[in-house]
Amino acid sequence: MIPPNLLWESHACLPLHPAASFAPIDRLREAGVSFVSINVGMDMNPVAQVMAVIAGFRATIAAHPDRYLLAAHMADIGRAQAGGQIAIGFDLEGAMPLLEQPDMVALYASLGVRQIHFAYNRNNSVADGCHDVERGLTPLGVRMVQAVNAAGMLMDCSHTGRRCSLDIMATSTQPVIFSHANPLALVEHGRNITDEQIRACAGTGGVVSVSGVSFFLGNPAPTAQDVARHAAYVADLVGVRHVGIGLDISFHQPELDDTPPGDYDPTYWWPKSAGYKRGITKTVYTPIETWPLLPQALQDTGMTADEAALVMGGNMARVAAHVWR
Repeated sequence: MIPPNLLWESHACLPLHPAASFAPIDRLREAGVSFVSINVGMDMNPVAQVMAVIAGFRATIAAHPDRYLLAAHMADIGRAQAGGQIAIGFDLEGAMPLLEQPDMVALYASLGVRQIHFAYNRNNSVADGCHDVERGLTPLGVRMVQAVNAAGMLMDCSHTGRRCSLDIMATSTQPVIFSHANPLALVEHGRNITDEQIRACAGTGGVVSVSGVSFFLGNPAPTAQDVARHAAYVADLVGVRHVGIGLDISFHQPELDDTPPGDYDPTYWWPKSAGYKRGITKTVYTPIETWPLLPQALQDTGMTADEAALVMGGNMARVAAHVWR
């Protein structure tokens, strides 16, 4: 059973360091957010770093059961709501931490990873990134999609190449999501997605969760109204049942160094040719305070209060309840 009045944050980022402070997660809880998916690794992060982050985050959650609950099923989110906690799931951004082994998917699922996309902006042996040469989903990628479906994990297509995302959606037997993506028709950026991708996502029964990132909203100081405008576009295109929220706020903690070890080059992952400046250091995010403003901002676009509630969490909860079964 899906709990009522859910606020579902489809993607947020803490420093990829086992000692990262969960103070921003407390702020999300205080803002009324019921569930948040926290990133635990990207393609540029080696498995040793990813595992250390998962271990550290799990330890923090376990140490504060009055505030956090690591969710495996929808019932856990209902329990968290009733107990005044925020429910948490983890996500991976890229297939490289899978080490080309489909069996790794189930291992990550057992550790709390509830969603994954296969390429972070750049191509790998599994899938294409949105800022790289298009090839389509590889044969290994097909096996990875099957593994994600079998593990009861949300299949995400954010950061993924357009042709490859369509291949993933055609391959998946479960609903597919974009956990943080915006319509290309409103802002021309390689990270934004086409109407074809949005329709294909809805065709799987999935959800496009709109991000609050300045580059993708087309506003250097993004607001709740910008997020609502992008959400309304998706709703008008494919129906309000296929829209969610994934603000993608990156909570920097300067005292922690989470730079990937080795030969890490941020200009490779965020290329200047794609419109980035000095990686993503100039990115501006909508603040946590966007959450209480969104219901009215969505209604100002013409949605009813019930439709706005679906966008705020009901839609993602419906898909997760189906996939996580």
